[in-house]
Amino acid sequence: MDRRGILAAVTAAAGGLFAVSAKPADAAATTTPDKSKVVYHLTDLDKVGFVLGNIKNHYEGAGGHANVTIALVVHGPALKGFQLATASPESIKRIADFSRLGLQLTACNNTMKAQEVTLKDLIPGFVVAEAGGVVRIAELQSQGYVYLRP
Repeated sequence: MDRRGILAAVTAAAGGLFAVSAKPADAAATTTPDKSKVVYHLTDLDKVGFVLGNIKNHYEGAGGHANVTIALVVHGPALKGFQLATASPESIKRIADFSRLGLQLTACNNTMKAQEVTLKDLIPGFVVAEAGGVVRIAELQSQGYVYLRP
C-alpha cells in the first residue's frame, strides 16, 4: 500500500470513529436528566424563613418534587426555629407541606442534646442525625447531593 492509500485508510477509519461516537440529535432529546439531589445546610435561626422560601422556590423551579430530592439538615441555633414551642405557624405549615412532598428533615443529635430537646419537641417529620449534622451532610454529599448553604 502506498502513502496515499494509507492516508485514505486512516482518514476513513477516523471518520468512522467520529460517526460511531457522535449522538444523533434526536437521541439527546429523548434522554431525561437524572433526578437532582440537594442538601440545604441551616444553622442560623434568622435564616429559617429564608431557607424554607428557597426550598419552596427550588421545588417550583425544578418542576416539582418528582424532579428533585431535597434534604434539610438543621443544627445550631436554627433548630429553635423548628421546635414546636417556638416555631412560627408559617414554618409549621411549610414543613408539613414539604414533608408531604418528600423533604428529608434531619436534626443534629449534638444540637438536640445541647438544647435539651427530643424529636417530640420538634415539628413532626424530623429524624435525628445520630453522628451529628455535619456528618450527615458529608454522607449526603458522598451520595451525590449538591451542598447549599444559603
